[in-house]
Amino acid sequence: MIPRYTTPEMAQIWSDEARYENWFRVELAALIALENQKEIPAGVGQKLKHEAQKINWKNLANRALEIENTTRHDVIAFLSALEEVLGEDSRWLHLGLTSSDVVDTAFAYSLQKSALQIGQRLTALTKILFEQAQKYKHTVCLARTHGQAAEPTTFGLKLLSFAVEMQRNEERLQAAIREIAHGKLSGAVGNYGNIDPRIEEAVMLELGLVPEVVSTQVVPRDRHAIFFGTLAVIAGGLERLAVEIRHLMRSEVAEAFEPFGKGQRGSSAMPHKKNPILTENVTGLARLIRSYAMAAYENQALWHERDISHSSVERVIAPDATAVLDFALLRMTQVMSGLEVDAENMQKHLDATQGLIFSESILLMLAKKGILRQTAYEWVQRAAMNAREGQGDFLSNLKKDTEIKKVLAAKDIDEALDVKHHLRHIDAIFDRVKR
Repeated sequence: MIPRYTTPEMAQIWSDEARYENWFRVELAALIALENQKEIPAGVGQKLKHEAQKINWKNLANRALEIENTTRHDVIAFLSALEEVLGEDSRWLHLGLTSSDVVDTAFAYSLQKSALQIGQRLTALTKILFEQAQKYKHTVCLARTHGQAAEPTTFGLKLLSFAVEMQRNEERLQAAIREIAHGKLSGAVGNYGNIDPRIEEAVMLELGLVPEVVSTQVVPRDRHAIFFGTLAVIAGGLERLAVEIRHLMRSEVAEAFEPFGKGQRGSSAMPHKKNPILTENVTGLARLIRSYAMAAYENQALWHERDISHSSVERVIAPDATAVLDFALLRMTQVMSGLEVDAENMQKHLDATQGLIFSESILLMLAKKGILRQTAYEWVQRAAMNAREGQGDFLSNLKKDTEIKKVLAAKDIDEALDVKHHLRHIDAIFDRVKR
């Protein structure tokens, strides 16, 4: 991913030097396990571990890439570069292993690490959303369905919906981490032809991973599909939140705004503009993450015990998807932390409906008085549509309607148009949310 959308933390996780260091971590863990099984001379593991502390991993990465220009094989190039700095004892590395044992296990390690970074961002955003939901718990605003005025709600309840979704996403991410945290050291076709399964168990324990129950040359890619699919679901939640803020920031709505810093410019041509660039950016980034998930789904079907059609895909989507989601989460946290809310405009839009948003209350009141639902619907719709066309206001139309006033007294209609009726369960909804 380009630096613009990559945080320093995620850049480090997916750097070349981190990749080679993780490969060595797998190789060394396997070597030490073999040493413990007395299959190689005692003391080699500690010696190599000590020597590896002197390695400049950035320099080694550059050397490995240089060698790869000749070998056309990244793991062989890596092992060759290690031999140059570790000397004769490096011959004990990679015993009984195939390249995918190292690469897939280190890949799982990096994915797990990147997911933990994303988890921290997600937790921070969830916390802010709950705080803002509580702050605006009783700030009345207009709910909209199909982009049209619907009924009264509160801005806090709107935000609570997003907070709880992010809470679910925290759970989904933890499940995805468990899914992806599988490595393998089972050899070229997954049958442990040249390595003992106990070596695999020891290595996975050292790395905080789980041995794949049945592997081929690689860890099955359904695990990766689940992982990247989960990232896409989280991104979809961010986009839902971003789109809500974008709509509320429109000039004709102007109910909530992403932060606009001192000295910030909205348009190169129009000085009056305050464009929702942060949330628009998140919307675009969510599209990218969904595309990466689709690529991961395509990677599931490999030939026989393995081909490398998935490899080039994962080299792109793993750093990109995790970096983009990490960045998007940070951005939305900044947006929600600095969110500006115009409660007066919210009330203004409620008042502008002239009571139309209480039409269901009137409908239900008529039904409870014994009027057939479809008949009641026609009566209320008639009063509402006349009001929308400028023929009186909704309240007056209801009170003077010949058929309605036979059933409902004026005070009944006034009670039905009380906003408190619609908001009486807000506290109960908040109370049933578990934190």
